[in-house]
Amino acid sequence: MMAEQSMEPVEGADARTERLRVFLVDDHAMFRAGVRAELGTHVEVVGEASTVAEAVTRIAATGPDVVLLDVHMPDGGGRAVLDAMRRTHPQVRFLALSVSDAAEDVIGLIRAGARGYVTKTISPDELTAAIRRVADGDAVFSPRLAGFVLDAFAARPDAPVADPELDQLTNREREVLRLLARGYAYKEIAKELFISIKTVETHVSNVLRKLQMSNRYELSRWAADRRLV
Repeated sequence: MMAEQSMEPVEGADARTERLRVFLVDDHAMFRAGVRAELGTHVEVVGEASTVAEAVTRIAATGPDVVLLDVHMPDGGGRAVLDAMRRTHPQVRFLALSVSDAAEDVIGLIRAGARGYVTKTISPDELTAAIRRVADGDAVFSPRLAGFVLDAFAARPDAPVADPELDQLTNREREVLRLLARGYAYKEIAKELFISIKTVETHVSNVLRKLQMSNRYELSRWAADRRLV
């Protein structure tokens, strides 16, 4: 499920004897199971959740060192979890783990308090290393994503990331749009997002209607202009 991804090696990823306590938040059970299996004995997975409400309750109960946090979920996603937890549990560190590598997602989660952001193409060893770095207080990003954060905070450190047209779209519609703009076929999008082809078609129709466009080529240009691809 996870492919290799270039990332700066981290010293001491396997040198410690203690296991960090990690909590998983993702609305896909198959993905959570895969992450749990691939992390193996490197960390202790103390719990998991598929919704924002579950995550808030169970993170508070288990007190993990690091939370692996999906960005987009039906009931609000990673931003809602961060907003609920950061004041009451400041000791818990959050690492976003998402299929999305869009600039607005990365910047939005970092502004909300996440200590890092990596994509789901990361390898198991690199993910383990990233978890340890976040637990130590470091900031961790997949290589391509670091530039988004540096650009955003250097140019406009206090500016919100907002786009009225983009804000019309649901989180899932954004994910479908991003993959569509990269040239994915409907079948490939369905496989990537763990949804049916019919659901993909519905999302595409909704995006076309909301943005008042007529075909995927217009959508691709629109997405490229906003650095969503």
